[in-house]
Amino acid sequence: MEPNEIFEKLSAPFAPDQIHWRIGSTTKDKAKGMALAYIDSRDVMDRLDEVLGPQNWQSRYPHVGTKTCCEIGIKVDSEWVWKSDGAGDTDVEGDKGAFSDSLKRAAVQFGIGRYLYGLGATWVEIEPAGRSFKIKQNQYVVLKASLSGAASPPAKEHRGPIGISELRRLSQEICTELKSCTDMDMLVAYWMSDAISEPLKQMQHDHPDGFNACVEHKEMMKINLTDTAERAAIEGENA
Repeated sequence: MEPNEIFEKLSAPFAPDQIHWRIGSTTKDKAKGMALAYIDSRDVMDRLDEVLGPQNWQSRYPHVGTKTCCEIGIKVDSEWVWKSDGAGDTDVEGDKGAFSDSLKRAAVQFGIGRYLYGLGATWVEIEPAGRSFKIKQNQYVVLKASLSGAASPPAKEHRGPIGISELRRLSQEICTELKSCTDMDMLVAYWMSDAISEPLKQMQHDHPDGFNACVEHKEMMKINLTDTAERAAIEGENA
């Protein structure tokens, strides 16, 4: 199999019923939440087995400080190609969650599930579930529809340039949304979403102060979320 064919098959979209959803940002009244798509680590393993064969890929998990790093190697033309990414402990099953998350993030480096980061922000109705919230069952029809053509999105309708006053408003709105992100996956998903990609491009040209403010907020949140994850990991070790 040619390298291009390998990467094309690895990056192919998953069946809609393989996509899971969790809630990111919520409205103040907790009536709606931003739905964030993700795949299970077992789906990543199945994709690697299916495309490469179990004998032609491997993974290893070195630690970088308090972070769990996953390195995935795939065999291409008798040579091993390695890519890696990492994650901190999660709120659920700490170490196990870190292994799963780092595997999924490393797989994105090979294109597996990367298209999910390009989905537009989809707001859905939510309801209480214990101390948290869950997506209402009738909203999954909307989410399934949002996956249609996700790997090859249709051309966007040209709406013309956005006025400077609207760009200022969008800059403030984006900064507010960035500050509401509670983990790194949420931050990356929002920053890469179609909902803000076009405004950011025009903002960079027509309203650089607003664009720089958004970038600064994103970088600040990356630092804050990393520090929070590291503190949680240290507290877990000392508990």
